[in-house]
Amino acid sequence: MRTKQVNLLIALAAFMLFGFSCFCISRMTQTNSQLINCRNHVLEFKESLMRLKNSSEHNRKDLMKALSQLKRGVTQGEGSSRTTERNYPSLSAEEEGDTLGENVTTIADRFEDMKFFLPHLRKFGRLYPNVIIGKGKKGASFALGIPTVSRGNHSYLTSTLNYVISRMTSEEAAEAVVIVAVPENNEDYLNSVVKMIKKKFSWHVQMGNIELITIPTFFYPNLMVTGDTQLKRSYMKQALEFCVLMLYAQPKAMYYLQLEDDIIAKRMFFKEMANYVHNTAPNNWFLIEFTDVGFIGKLFRSEDLPSFVHFFLMFYQVKPIDLLLEDIFVVKLCETKESYEDCKQRQHEIRIQYKPSLFQHVGIHSSFPGRNQFLKVRHENRTSVPHHVSET
Repeated sequence: MRTKQVNLLIALAAFMLFGFSCFCISRMTQTNSQLINCRNHVLEFKESLMRLKNSSEHNRKDLMKALSQLKRGVTQGEGSSRTTERNYPSLSAEEEGDTLGENVTTIADRFEDMKFFLPHLRKFGRLYPNVIIGKGKKGASFALGIPTVSRGNHSYLTSTLNYVISRMTSEEAAEAVVIVAVPENNEDYLNSVVKMIKKKFSWHVQMGNIELITIPTFFYPNLMVTGDTQLKRSYMKQALEFCVLMLYAQPKAMYYLQLEDDIIAKRMFFKEMANYVHNTAPNNWFLIEFTDVGFIGKLFRSEDLPSFVHFFLMFYQVKPIDLLLEDIFVVKLCETKESYEDCKQRQHEIRIQYKPSLFQHVGIHSSFPGRNQFLKVRHENRTSVPHHVSET
């Protein structure tokens, strides 16, 4: 009797074990089926994303093509209706037979975007400043831009050029091109600058190390009708001149250094600047400031210049260009809910303040009418760099 009960219990246990096994197998089959379905859904979703990406890329190309056609339409349609033809570049006797090393049409293309920010330019053909002195130098390491305007009986340009040129070796000068820009609305001042450069820097002119351009009057909108003060109109005019100078210099060198016509350059400044850029500065820098006064001594990568120019042209009527330079970093880096102090701290990663300064501002008689300027560089001994970069 006991043996019969034991056999019954064993049979019951075996049956329960068999049932549980069947249940497990069923659940595993169900789960596997669900996993397969899930995987299929994921694959379908991935394919949908790829189709959406391809469609977006196709739409983007169509949009860029349409924008390009629109630009050409604006240039051709409005350029054909103008009453006078634009002659450029205007060359002096030194440049006869010199092709400037680049097709004029190709050079002028980068100025075409100005028509979208300055509508008054749409009635002109292709835009380009007049080249008065220049050998069309290209492939330099550094382009140094020096805008200059008449200050009446006071002029610092000769001294500035002398400091800049004399403190470069002949090898360094070969790696640089100094570009002086003069508004063409003051013919007497322009003639005096041309005469001075040809007389005092003739060798560098022949070697193509110095160029002189004029900014045609039609580049400027009619600032007199804006109702702004004379000082604000001068700020606006200066911003436009800097933009033209940057666009002209962009294809000539890897880097662009913004200077002004009333500065002193430190001895061996070029060697120190080049050494820092090539050997010490972090790879991701966006701007290096070789002095902390205004817009002097600001170094840009030439490939970044169009982005800066577009920003300046959008807001040149709002603030002076040195303040717009501050704003571009706020727009580029600052997050919506981030404090200004935190954003400012992060700016140091791409905005490098090199110290001690390589340039000193010396002009007292401002380029803005009716103003004197006494800004000097503060004496600092340390370069503001990211923590992972060695100091100079």
